[in-house]
Amino acid sequence: MRTTFQRWLGLVLLGVFFYCGTGALLAAANSLAWHQKDGRVDANITSWDIAKVLETIAADTGWQIYVEPDIQLNVSAKFKSLSSGDALRSLLGNLNFAVVPQKNGSQRLYVFRTTQSQATRLIVARKPAKPIPNELVVTLKPGSKTKIEDLARSLGAKIVGRMDDKNAYRLQFDDEAAANAARSELADNPDVQSVDSNFNVARPPDVNYSPTSAASDLQLKPKSNDGNCQLVIGMPDTTMQPPPTNLANFFLPSLSVVPSSPLNPAQVTHGTAMAETMLGVLGKVTGGSTSVKILPVDIYGSGESTTTFDVANGVIKAVNGGANVISMSLGSDGDSPFLHNILTQVSNQGIPIFAAAGNTPVTTPTYPAAYPEVVAVTASDRSGNLASYANHGSFVDMIAPGDTTFKYNNQTYFAQGTSAATAYAAAMAAGLADTAHACADQALPLLRNSLKAPPTPTASAK
Repeated sequence: MRTTFQRWLGLVLLGVFFYCGTGALLAAANSLAWHQKDGRVDANITSWDIAKVLETIAADTGWQIYVEPDIQLNVSAKFKSLSSGDALRSLLGNLNFAVVPQKNGSQRLYVFRTTQSQATRLIVARKPAKPIPNELVVTLKPGSKTKIEDLARSLGAKIVGRMDDKNAYRLQFDDEAAANAARSELADNPDVQSVDSNFNVARPPDVNYSPTSAASDLQLKPKSNDGNCQLVIGMPDTTMQPPPTNLANFFLPSLSVVPSSPLNPAQVTHGTAMAETMLGVLGKVTGGSTSVKILPVDIYGSGESTTTFDVANGVIKAVNGGANVISMSLGSDGDSPFLHNILTQVSNQGIPIFAAAGNTPVTTPTYPAAYPEVVAVTASDRSGNLASYANHGSFVDMIAPGDTTFKYNNQTYFAQGTSAATAYAAAMAAGLADTAHACADQALPLLRNSLKAPPTPTASAK
């Protein structure tokens, strides 16, 4: 007879890595241009998901676009200078559509099978992220004798973030013009390895008390590490509240890259929710006893956002503190070469990295999940299907449950999103490695291999 966890694991793992394919390889050659002024459209598309097509149209036109929620269509089209109507007919194939003018001068596009009223899901067009205008991330060359303090002073900048072991520094200027002038000057400095932009990363929402949800007390026992490797999940996130006494042994002392902030005892933080999610999954994967530890790293403090520099700093602090699996339940539209480089270095150490794909139902890349060294995790609903809120771009690697329910201070809390799915995925990988007495560099292969022979359904499991 299959256990509850085996049934759950089979449901989840059937969907793992199902998004991998050729989409990312084809993206560079694809284009769709909607020329609003003359009402003409050019397209050269090979195998785009319908959602990506509609997102592109929304971004180019400013239209509000609604689509029937469960429509699936793979679009391939090549044409030049078609009218808007003919372009839509070519792109949408056998689907019906209606373009409806609005009083404010904009238009709405409805895409549906039979009736317009079925087109209820709003397509969200995400615009490219803008960097923090008055900041730069400067990396000095290894062995450089230039002192960052002297360089910052000469540029009229403040040092507001440091990663000394990476020779990387976050510089803040009076305004955007000063930052741009400094960028030009730094380009000619032989001691400077790179100059990058810094991007904001929004703070994940805290978790609310859920009196209608049910959760049992977590039954998890620590065990001694009986292998050659101590598995530690690094968790760059919001501040984590002190764990209950019976769970304290599963945590290493918290680290921080920002000033700490007072905690509201009545408000469970996002970091706490992710840690509780990990412990719940570890209990299921290992049968209730694990040697895996969690290392929380506060990268938000009291701020409404952090930055890609501080995300990178948090990852390095976690690794330096012993973490060998990284779980990042966060993301933004900001593509940071600096963060990408740091994650590449971490991945090259054999450390698996998981990150959230994003809670907007689009195909636009979310970073750092979209970097090839990172496992991008999207969320399933309680039936095992893609959650209605979850990103489903071609960069997504894995799907995991997006709902998590847990107890904290004798109250039940519920959280939902690709954040929770990421915590699930990271904990599952670590738990499988723990059970196999393997090191962290085997966690991801073990997770992949578990897909090859999912539990066979039996009559007793129905």
